[in-house]
Amino acid sequence: MISTCQGRLLSVGLADLRGAMHLGFDEASWMGTAFNAAMMFIGPFSVYLGGLLGPRRVLLSAAVMFTVLMLVLPLVHGLTPVLIMLVLAGLTAGTFYPLTLSFVLRSLPMRYILLGIAMYAIDIVFTTDASTALEAFYMDHFSWRWIFWNGALLTPLMIALLHYGMPHQPLPEADPGKPRVNWRGFLYASLGAALIYIALDQGQRLNWFHSGTIVACFVSGAFLAGAAAVRHFVLPNPLINFQFLWRRNTLLLSLVLVSFRFVMLATVVSIPNFLGSIQGYLPLQTGRVLLWVGLPQFLLGLGAMALMRWVDPRLLLGAGFGLVGLACVMNAQLTSVWSGSSFVMTQVVMAVGLPLAFNAMVGSLILELINTGALKRPIDTLTFAGYFQTVRLMGGELGATMMGRFLSVREQFHSNILGLGVNSGSSITVHRLLALRAGILSQSAGTATARAGVLLAAEVKKQALTLAVADSFALIACCCVVCLVAVSAMAKVPVPYRKVIAADAKAA
Repeated sequence: MISTCQGRLLSVGLADLRGAMHLGFDEASWMGTAFNAAMMFIGPFSVYLGGLLGPRRVLLSAAVMFTVLMLVLPLVHGLTPVLIMLVLAGLTAGTFYPLTLSFVLRSLPMRYILLGIAMYAIDIVFTTDASTALEAFYMDHFSWRWIFWNGALLTPLMIALLHYGMPHQPLPEADPGKPRVNWRGFLYASLGAALIYIALDQGQRLNWFHSGTIVACFVSGAFLAGAAAVRHFVLPNPLINFQFLWRRNTLLLSLVLVSFRFVMLATVVSIPNFLGSIQGYLPLQTGRVLLWVGLPQFLLGLGAMALMRWVDPRLLLGAGFGLVGLACVMNAQLTSVWSGSSFVMTQVVMAVGLPLAFNAMVGSLILELINTGALKRPIDTLTFAGYFQTVRLMGGELGATMMGRFLSVREQFHSNILGLGVNSGSSITVHRLLALRAGILSQSAGTATARAGVLLAAEVKKQALTLAVADSFALIACCCVVCLVAVSAMAKVPVPYRKVIAADAKAA
């Protein structure tokens, strides 16, 4: 929750940070990139650190460093020091997800595993949707510094839970008969993933392959990722077991995870974009609309987990993505007269669909681990956690990049199509201009004609952006259909949750 919330607060509060730190748009755009790319880098590398030092030592050290960095960051002046500290904060926060997940999976009794999955899913979905309202609350009642201090406030609690919840373990020792643990392959994979992430995050702003920076990041990132793959097969690393990941359901669930990150953009990008850019909503007003999805997660997430004990997760996955797709089809009918209240019904539908889809997806992943016996093999658990941390972050960035590009292209398309109907000699255009001129004539007699033209152009732009957002909902609905196809291709697991929990209760 801490790492997800910090990344979202940086994204949502970027405009406020720019004003407070006196940064330009291009300069400030690197703040979120620095933090998230560092998280991407440490994701695969944390597997090496956890295997070398033990998860408890790494997590406690990283949590203490993250707390100090978040406390000091608002007091730092200058872009370069801020970016350096954000990179360090990303390196520390990036260890939270894979190492805590791998520990919980191996330590939590099976009779509580569904509750653990529900808590994890609630954290992700609720935090993503509630961050907009949280950032607006901080700006209205406190200051921009709480964008950073939020993490510093929560992390000490995490440190206490880690200290008492994770038992102290001796340093892992290498087995004489196995290959020696090596850090180079992890470094190549981590650095390659981070460079590709930077290219995706900055690509739209720098005009993609017309920028030498983007080309360099893509080429060097792909080269390093290839080098890591070659090294793994030539010199196998005892902390990685990629063969475990080459399973039918695991690969299909990877596709579903990437698609789910794209589906979440309906509430993360499309609705805030429409309300903020077209209707002029403030972040706090937009946050209230998004809470219609975030707040019900506590009850609906637990309900989804209770259903998973008796219902095949594939059915819950299908129902969840079906409901989200239905909500997006409803939202695709939006017009420029819609307001926040117009989304209430679709938000309620999405509030039911998202916990069903996400809880069933995570539950299916865990069920794969249980049925393969991977929970008894720390190497497989670490591989699983590191792999899905990378897929989660890269999938989210791929989705955000694709959506940003899609909205830009569709807005240009609709603007051109609408512009074809706005001819200077057309009677409709002339009547519209005369009506606008008459409306503002009393306030600006000398410039009324020019201002009428500006207002007409703004109206065309407003309608073009509205149509582009409507297209984005249609695209997300198509993504839900792809998820349904992937779910239908998944194989049924031999041992469902009810048998796993029953066997654990019997053994206890």
